[in-house]
Amino acid sequence: MKQKILLLFTVFSLIACKRETKNSSSDWTNISSRTRFKEHKRVLELKSGNFSYNFKKNQTPFKKIILLNASMAGYISELGAENLIIGVSSPEYIYSDKIQSLIQQGKIQNVGSEQKYDVEKIISMKPDAIFTNHIASFDNTYELLKNNGIQVIFLDEYMEQKPLEKTAYIKLFGEFLGKEKEAETKYKEVEKNYSNLKQLASKAKEKPVVLANEMYGDVWYLPGGNTSVAHYISDANANYIMKDNKDEKVLTMSFEEVYAKANGVQYWVNAGSHPSKKEMLSMNPFYGKLDVFNKGKIYTIAGREKLKANDFFESGVVRADLILKDYIKIFHPELLPDYQLTYMKELH
Repeated sequence: MKQKILLLFTVFSLIACKRETKNSSSDWTNISSRTRFKEHKRVLELKSGNFSYNFKKNQTPFKKIILLNASMAGYISELGAENLIIGVSSPEYIYSDKIQSLIQQGKIQNVGSEQKYDVEKIISMKPDAIFTNHIASFDNTYELLKNNGIQVIFLDEYMEQKPLEKTAYIKLFGEFLGKEKEAETKYKEVEKNYSNLKQLASKAKEKPVVLANEMYGDVWYLPGGNTSVAHYISDANANYIMKDNKDEKVLTMSFEEVYAKANGVQYWVNAGSHPSKKEMLSMNPFYGKLDVFNKGKIYTIAGREKLKANDFFESGVVRADLILKDYIKIFHPELLPDYQLTYMKELH
């Protein structure tokens, strides 16, 4: 399951730096090209991917919500709104101590997993809204929930490939939960930190060459040159081996194809969550042929991990600034001499 989550991260990855703008002519708040919202005549209107929603003033803010994706817990935690959650799916993947405590106290219920949601339980809990990513195979379940008067809101935050656009979803959660000011403050803080860190990275004298992600079976799932991983590496002032590629999706390559591009690589990042290089090599002996494996530095995303839960996929969806800071610390340690990595961990 952990590999599946890491693979999903690879495919959709996290996100670079186009400032969220507000269109004054229509008062839309643009989160990204696929998501925007506005308030108009006491109605909150949301456009999210292929879905549109209208909420009357008396429908929001929501007081009881259910999350069907662990990553969305990061937005709720940053807003200090954990007490509004009444249900989550797959609680073992949630990192937040506070949410886990509320689960233990029975204040947050387990409503199933991505294999099967407990629809009867969800209906009996009478949530104001359910937040989830749209999965076509669950359309019948969504329809059943809607027919029972439950609002199901589909969000595409996992598809965003620009770090601050992914962070900007906190504004949408702020709007829905009556935490607009807190959301705006948090977004501006992360945005300012990100900008300052990017400027700091630009002062580095060297620009190292970087490889990312790892193999599953016979395939190396390499982030495209327009994915979040590529944007982070670029903003941290390093050269990603696929930087000239324009894809926003994952690229599937054989080991031989990656090996041909890996000459001169000094850093290997997002290498899963392996505990050691020895274990990594036992999983895939081909890695030993790479110069970066033998002479360079390798980093996983296991810096904040507890059993199946990984905070990189939780608070990391909001804290683009801390992820960038980790990459800068890795590539240019002299720029952040006193900083300790948050989400990343060096493999030995």
